[in-house]
Amino acid sequence: MPAKTREVYVCSACGAQTPQWKGQCPACKEWNTLEPMTVSARPAGNTRRSEPRSPVRPQPLARVEDLGHRPYGTGLAALDRVLGKGLMPGGAVLVGGEPGIGKSTLLLQMAGAIAAEGRVVLYASGEESLPQIKSRADRLGVLHDNLLAVATSRVEDLFPLLDPDNAPGLMVVDSVQTLGSDQAEGLPGNVSQVRAVATELVERCKRTHTTLILVGHVTKDGTLAGPRLLEHLVDTVISLEGDRREMFRLLRVLKNRFGPNQELLVFRMLQQGLEVVEDPSTFFLGARDASLSGTAVVMAVDGQRPFAVEIQALATRSYLAIPRRTGLGFDVNRLHLLLAVLEKRLRLNFGQVDIYAKVGGGMRLQEPGLDLALVAALLSSFYDIPLPERAVLWGEVDLNGQVRPVSGQDIRLAQARRLGYRPVFCPLSDGDRGEGLATVMELQNRLFRKK
Repeated sequence: MPAKTREVYVCSACGAQTPQWKGQCPACKEWNTLEPMTVSARPAGNTRRSEPRSPVRPQPLARVEDLGHRPYGTGLAALDRVLGKGLMPGGAVLVGGEPGIGKSTLLLQMAGAIAAEGRVVLYASGEESLPQIKSRADRLGVLHDNLLAVATSRVEDLFPLLDPDNAPGLMVVDSVQTLGSDQAEGLPGNVSQVRAVATELVERCKRTHTTLILVGHVTKDGTLAGPRLLEHLVDTVISLEGDRREMFRLLRVLKNRFGPNQELLVFRMLQQGLEVVEDPSTFFLGARDASLSGTAVVMAVDGQRPFAVEIQALATRSYLAIPRRTGLGFDVNRLHLLLAVLEKRLRLNFGQVDIYAKVGGGMRLQEPGLDLALVAALLSSFYDIPLPERAVLWGEVDLNGQVRPVSGQDIRLAQARRLGYRPVFCPLSDGDRGEGLATVMELQNRLFRKK
C-alpha cells in the first residue's frame, strides 16, 4: 500500500516548517521564503512497531578512541594553516563562491596534490563531463592514478563508491545543488533536494572516515544558496571571493570546528591555477602615486592578517540639483555618514560637490578602521593637497567626529613599522606610539591647515 503524503512549507533561509503558507517565516521572520515540499505521512492506523535496537549508552570522553582522526595536508601549506593543520578525516567542508571565481580550480588543484601524496580522491561533478574534468586537470598538471572522477546528477550513484572497504580518503562534490535524491521531491537545487543530498553524503562519509568537500552556489547578494541547515551540517564553511576581472581571490574561513575562523588567504589567478600570495601586505596597493591628492593608505585587518590598502576619493564641483555620492568597495552608507560628520564638525559645505570614493585594487572592506583613511582621502581631494608619501591611517570616526580605537591596533602598528610607514595616524589610545588623534578636527589641522 503506497504511503500517504502531505504538503508542508519549508523556509529556504532557516529550514523551518509550517503546515500553511505565510508571507513571513514564523521562525526567522524572512519574507517570501516559504516553499512547498511533499513529505510522506504515516497512516493513522499504522501501529507497526519498528525493529528492536540496542540502547544507546553514553561513554566517558576520555576513553573514546580517536581511530586515527588526525588532520592531513592539502598540498598547500598556507591553506593548511587557515584550516587548522589541514583536512580532518570524516569532516565536511562547504565551499561557496560566485560562478567562475575559481572554486573548481582550487579544489581540483588540492585533490591532485592529495592524490600525489598517496590518498585516493574522488571528484564527483554534476556540472562537467569527464573529458572536461580531465582537460582542466591536465592544464593544472594534477593528473594522477589516485585521482578518480565521476560525472552524475544522482546522489545514489555515489553511495556504492563509499563502501567502507574501498572508500576514498577525500570526496569532492561539485556541486551540491546539481545532485538530486530519489528520497526528495522536486528538481535538484531546491530546499528539500539540497537537504536530502547533503544529509546522506555527510552521514555516509562520517561512517567511512572520508573527508567530504561540498561546493555550494551563492545567491545574488553573495550568501550561500539553500537552507541554513547546510551550513550547520558541515564542520567548515569557506567563502571564495573576488572580482572575476581581477587576478586576486580571497579565501575566507567563516566557520571551522577544527581550527580558527575568520582567517584570510590571498590567491593570485594564473594560467596554471591559483597561487598563494605569501605576503599580501602591499599586494593591493599596486602602482600607487603618492604625489596625487585624494589618496590615503589604511592598514586594514581581515581576520588576523594586516595589509595596506589604498583609499581613493574625488571631490568635484557638481552641476546637478542633488550631488552624486558613489562608493565602491565599502558600504555607501558609511560615506553618507562621514560626510555629514565633516559638514557638522569641520563646517565644510559639500552641498554643491560630487563625491566619489572607492577601495583600490578591487578589495571590499567592511571594518570600522576604514573611517579615518576615508576621511583623510576626502579632505585631501577637497583641499587638493596630497598626504605625506608614507602616511598610513586607521580608526573609527563616530558621529561626534571623535576617533575611536579599533580591534587589532597592535597588529596594525607592528605591520606599519615593518613596512616603513611614517607618520602613523591612529586613535589617541596609541598616541604614545604614533600620531595619536582624538578628533577629525586634529586630522584637518595637522595635514591641511595652511601655515
